[in-house]
Amino acid sequence: MKKLVVATRNRGKLIEIAELLHEHDIKLFSLLDFPKMPEIVEDGDTFEANAIKKARETFEYTGLPSLADDSGLEVDALNGAPGVHSSRYAGETATDEQNIDKLLAALIDLPLEERTARFRCVIAFADSSGQVHVTQGTCEGVIGFEPRGSGGFGYDPVFIVREYGKTFAELGSDIKNRISHRAVALEKMRDVLHKHI
Repeated sequence: MKKLVVATRNRGKLIEIAELLHEHDIKLFSLLDFPKMPEIVEDGDTFEANAIKKARETFEYTGLPSLADDSGLEVDALNGAPGVHSSRYAGETATDEQNIDKLLAALIDLPLEERTARFRCVIAFADSSGQVHVTQGTCEGVIGFEPRGSGGFGYDPVFIVREYGKTFAELGSDIKNRISHRAVALEKMRDVLHKHI
């Protein structure tokens, strides 16, 4: 069985990627399987820069084909924030709830039609070929007024997909894994994974 390292310590993200890659005969590892690997500093100013850096450094450390994702929420009324700072919007050690609270406070006076946003995901794949392959996906929506639903992670409870009238946290993995930013980016990466893994 082929091996692939997903460059994350985020269990929610790992579970989502595992579900999206379930039809491949791949044994997935994460950075949790390499506890001595140094922390990768995500200091890029774009999702692409961070994804490429994570994929390269993970491959260099593990010697295994590596898939890295950098993703986040872009809110139009906030000029694209929180963007690359999505996971630490309310501080370096912020919880999902703290990030959501800060976001809702920033949008408190805006009506729903002015709360447009998108999730953006950039995925990078690195292996012994020396090349780094990059794909991107987005999912459009609006930010709700309060968290709804118990599924997902991150900003999922406040990100409403208009087509369904539900948040990512309410949709369930079957629908989310078909329409999400990560699903779109991974689908575009499918041919690369077939070729290299």
